[in-house]
Amino acid sequence: MKYAYYPGCSGHGTSVEYEVSTRAVCNALNMDLVEIEDWNCCGSTPAHSVSHELSGALAARNLMQAAKTGADCVISPCPSCSSNLKMARYRMQNPAFKAGVDELLDAPTPANAEGGADLMETYSVLQAIVEHVGVENVASRVTYPLEGLKVVTYYGCLLSRPAQVAKFDDPENPVSLDNIMKALGAEVLPFALKTECCGAAMGIPDVNIPGSLSGRILDTARAVGAEAVITACPLCHMNLDLRQRQAARISKKDFFGLPVFYYTQMIALAFGLPEKVMRLDKLAVNPYPLLDKIAGRRKARVSAELDAMKAAGAAS
Repeated sequence: MKYAYYPGCSGHGTSVEYEVSTRAVCNALNMDLVEIEDWNCCGSTPAHSVSHELSGALAARNLMQAAKTGADCVISPCPSCSSNLKMARYRMQNPAFKAGVDELLDAPTPANAEGGADLMETYSVLQAIVEHVGVENVASRVTYPLEGLKVVTYYGCLLSRPAQVAKFDDPENPVSLDNIMKALGAEVLPFALKTECCGAAMGIPDVNIPGSLSGRILDTARAVGAEAVITACPLCHMNLDLRQRQAARISKKDFFGLPVFYYTQMIALAFGLPEKVMRLDKLAVNPYPLLDKIAGRRKARVSAELDAMKAAGAAS
């Protein structure tokens, strides 16, 4: 399939490690990405709190630009971006809402037979990998299994919500990230807070809100025995990784010291892609001691397999 790719604002700034690892993984999985020309901010968190029509217009313009690529559909790595694009398409099936949005655009959105907008369908990159590529194909590409690595998967609020708009995974107990991590060889631990809010953008008006919520998530992850947290959202990643010391202080806990990875970084690692496409240096919590441990486990397994082969040869 050919995908119109919407990177979103954070992909070119604060979450560049997500952006480069996403592109590298999609390339390794033979997903044809064409970045949308002259894309604009989708509105993300703030716009819909001001006006649903304004939010719809920002997203609809991107979808109209995407149609010019000749792609089959639109994908975005950011759950907030993909949610906004999906929500705009969903709301604009209502002719009255479409009319309100069209007033804000230079050109009206194309209409379908029912009078709603005829806009391209949107998927998150995770959804496209799961539904179009397939978890089994991800597993077949693994050359360096993440064996022995104990993780919890953290989905955040938007990847599978609202259900009628997201149309992906289970809204209360999603398993797509779990299945990806298992395909990479990691052990996924049960985690009751996988869809709890991390505080999102509330850190701007009050750092205590994400500090408290993220601290609870990290403390629970550590309590179940996780060595790392896996996420798919730039905002969630910022709250859990960059603000981890702040979260520990606000929640009155010792520093958690839990590396927080984007799932695309983990796929790239298991695929044996160059470290430059993972940008592990961008992570606030040092990931290298854990990665050394993974490498040590792999080396021990290979050594044990070689010893077993030698013993079998000697016996025969």
